[in-house]
Amino acid sequence: MLVTNVGHCHPRYVEAVKAQCDKLFNCYDFVTEPRAELAKKLVEITPDHIDKAFLVTTGTDATEAAIRMTRRVSPGYEIIGFDGAFHGRTYGAASAGGMMGSKAGYGPMTPGFLHAPFPYLYRAPICQGKTEEEASQACLEYLDWVVDRQSAGALCGVITEPYQGGAGGIIPPKSWMEGLYKWCKDRGLIFILDEVQSSFGRTGKMFCMEHWDIKPDLVTLGKGLGSGIPCSAVVGTSEIMDALPAGSMGSTNGGNPISSIAALTAIEIIEDEGLVENAAKMGDLFEARFKAIQERMPQLGDIRVMGLMGGLEFVTDPETREPAPDLTRAITEEALKRGLIMIAPIGLFKNVIRVAPPLVITEAEAKETLDIFEEAMEAAVAKM
Repeated sequence: MLVTNVGHCHPRYVEAVKAQCDKLFNCYDFVTEPRAELAKKLVEITPDHIDKAFLVTTGTDATEAAIRMTRRVSPGYEIIGFDGAFHGRTYGAASAGGMMGSKAGYGPMTPGFLHAPFPYLYRAPICQGKTEEEASQACLEYLDWVVDRQSAGALCGVITEPYQGGAGGIIPPKSWMEGLYKWCKDRGLIFILDEVQSSFGRTGKMFCMEHWDIKPDLVTLGKGLGSGIPCSAVVGTSEIMDALPAGSMGSTNGGNPISSIAALTAIEIIEDEGLVENAAKMGDLFEARFKAIQERMPQLGDIRVMGLMGGLEFVTDPETREPAPDLTRAITEEALKRGLIMIAPIGLFKNVIRVAPPLVITEAEAKETLDIFEEAMEAAVAKM
């Protein structure tokens, strides 16, 4: 889920990986052809302002690398993150994030991170009673409040996800994302976009940032990049990456020949088979069906879909919006009985089901999935 974008055991992918296994597994201290080709490919397919790539292994590796880069080239050290954000489980990444499940019980977090409200339109107190534009503006204005009351005067950057995956597939307004980027640039801060989940066609664009008029300084990539074999990267501008001293960044397994070939092949499959376009088309199908289901069963309180990324939030009552974690888990259990595997409930209240099938899903498979989901929800609601 959010990883195997080209599906399980795509023949072309499997053959490419097998062939590389007969040649070379790793060569840490030297540039290999697969590593160089992957870095080149990433620069080619990302927006034009991006011209450098640094290869690592996991999403949290990429987050840590982006944080280090930002602090290394900036006079300050403070980075603003957002409530509900998930950037990984290592200390720096967890500290940047706003998910308490990644922090509770692990002792003090890494200092130097500030946190502000994310525009969770359905539930965040700052957004209630406001239009989308008003909520967006309120969250942007609150950034100055956070800086005035949390900062030691050493700001250097901002990090955000295009949508908050772990918090429940929360999609921000276009005006907030573009406003945040402007707020950041007006203050001379580095803008880090965490596209570990949202890249490589997931949202109906090759990269989620293409939905908005923004130019992130650093972008973290992972999950679907390797499509099953661990591979991640930070892509960004030479203005930042060329300022790093030689030897200041490195990775033992990052960009190894096998992961590089896996990533290159996955990207080629996405391009050649039109999987970005398929994600957009199938996303429309999923969203329309979910809305039809919601009309009959209002316990499906909120529907958030962007390509083949979705968050379905369940409530006991659509008026009070009381979270319904028991119903949510019951739906996943009923679906499993019918042959549909869904990830355990996610979200800040464990009342969200994530929708993130492989990008190769066909219309017939999508309709079968939706039929099973609807049956499962009907059965779960009937038992409540």
